Amino acid sequence: MDVNYLNVEESVTTVSYRTHKPVYHFIKRVMDVCCSVFALVVLSPLLLITALAIYIDDPGPVLFKQTRIGKDCKPFQILKFRSMKIGADETKAELMSQNQDHGVNFKIDHDPRITRVGRLIRATSIDELPQLLNILKGDMAVIGPRPFIEEEQKNLPSDRLLVKPGLSCYWQIGGKNELSMPQQIELDRKYIREQSVWVDAKIIVKTMLFVLFRKNG
Repeated sequence: MDVNYLNVEESVTTVSYRTHKPVYHFIKRVMDVCCSVFALVVLSPLLLITALAIYIDDPGPVLFKQTRIGKDCKPFQILKFRSMKIGADETKAELMSQNQDHGVNFKIDHDPRITRVGRLIRATSIDELPQLLNILKGDMAVIGPRPFIEEEQKNLPSDRLLVKPGLSCYWQIGGKNELSMPQQIELDRKYIREQSVWVDAKIIVKTMLFVLFRKNG
């Protein structure tokens, strides 16, 4: 992959991240492994039911895999429960003019590519749960900037790649797709500057509140 556009510079933030918080990064990895294993065990019945529902609603693979850009420009395969019909990516270009997202994501109301089960698992964030395996593998963390595909990352600053991408982040609990791209970028930078065990714990709690009650904690 051509990653010349990423050019991650050795800035003050980079040095601080790589050399000044070794204890934090160790604790963070332990937390990531413990949280992902615990969640996979506790949620295993839900994961199995979801997989079965997806297959019954639209026969085919229950998992969706896509290459995203991770820490230090490293690409990885992100996992999600499939929420769209088979071949959905082939019709994305036809719908691009209807994109309503203010950031770098693609989103339209009543997307015809989304299945019935897909709408439910997206509304409840269940479609993101397979990323617990990405966390266990080490490609992602529980908390960190959301990862994007190469085409989208080209339009974003490279400093957001100084940390592992996460399952949740500041802008996931602070407005999500209602935020503009500059606002999303600034919140990612805010996390990189402020990252700590306390910050991670706070975002985890707020994420749980958001998923359960659909409100920012």
